[in-house]
Formats: sequence, C-alpha cells, structure tokens
Amino acid sequence: MYCSKCGANVADGTAFCSACGQPMVGFSVGQAAATPPAAAPAGTVYAPPAQAAWQAPAARSAVAYAGFWLRLVAAIIDGLILYFVGMILFLPFAASMGMGMRGMMTGRPPNLEGLLPLIHAMIRITLLRTVLHWLYYSLLESSAWQATLGKKALGLEVTDLDGNRISFGRATGRFFAKIISSIILFIGYIMAGFTEKKQALHDILAGTLVIRKL
Repeated sequence: MYCSKCGANVADGTAFCSACGQPMVGFSVGQAAATPPAAAPAGTVYAPPAQAAWQAPAARSAVAYAGFWLRLVAAIIDGLILYFVGMILFLPFAASMGMGMRGMMTGRPPNLEGLLPLIHAMIRITLLRTVLHWLYYSLLESSAWQATLGKKALGLEVTDLDGNRISFGRATGRFFAKIISSIILFIGYIMAGFTEKKQALHDILAGTLVIRKL
C-alpha cells in the first residue's frame, strides 16, 4: 500500500502514513479484525463469580418463643395421650389392686399380707408411669420432630440455645428437671410466662428453648 500524498510504502493495516502522517484511504479508525480471545489453558476449571456482598443469604423460617398458654395446651394434649396409653398398659395390675381394695373394704383391720398386693401394684404402676413419660418426652423431643405429639400439633419445637436439635441426654435432663419445676408449687412452669425467652425453670436448667414457627 502506498500513501496518496507522499507515495511512501505503507504496511497494510496502518492507519497513518509513517512518513507524512496522512490518513490512509479506506481505513477507518477503530476498524480492526476482531481477535479471538485466547483459549483457557488446559486443565483450567471454571469458577462461578463469588456471591456479591449485598446479596442476603437464603431466608430462614421466622420463629418466636412459645409462651405459657401454648405450652399449657400442648401439655394437656400430651397428658391425654399418656393417660389413654397408660390405661392400656396398667390393665395387668388392676387385678392386684382390686384384691387389695376388697380386703380394705371388708371392714376387717388391715394386715400386711392383705396390703402387699396393693403396695406392689402401686409401686409397679408408679415406675411404669415414670418410664413411659420419660421415654415419651425424651425420645420425641430429641427426634427429628423435636416435639411431642402435643407440641407438634401446635407447631412447637424444643431446641438448644442455638436453635439446634437436642440430644437424648439433654432431653432426659430436661424431663427430670421438671420435678424441680413441680415441687416448688409449679412456679417453675409459670416462669415460662414472664422470662425473656419464655423459658420454664427446667428449660433454664437444661439449656433449652421452646419455639414456634410463624
């Protein structure tokens, strides 16, 4: 290619004459062959762009602390369930208790031999009832449900202080801590109505919360 002004030999693709600076005819500034992007080196793994700082994490379900009345209704439901289950389990001991009661109602002075069947039956029933309640609360509250049937019906869950599922050991500790909440005239239960996180005394002792999903 030759410059139209000075006749100098100019290499193809040059925008201006190197001798006189004359723009080359037929060449537009910005006109250039598109250079294909260099291929990525072999073995390069594509990484997606990092999440922008302004993007919020995935939203979690809103929760609130379960108050005293909700927990009371759940306890009533659980009590009814345990009552009917207990009635079935306690049937084998009804005969022994009946024998003891008949002996006391005859009007004769009670003797140790006549009271023994009644005493033994009452001890067995008390132990069986304790085991039944312990397993019911501890197994269900440490399960994937994180709730007894009564709590599940009302959308309540038992968690640790970080909102995680509790272990069977912690659920067991929470169950037996209810004894303390009961023997102080049930004030331990009433505490769920006015503590900051709606915790009863046994929740505070076991490090647990009762929450409800909104």
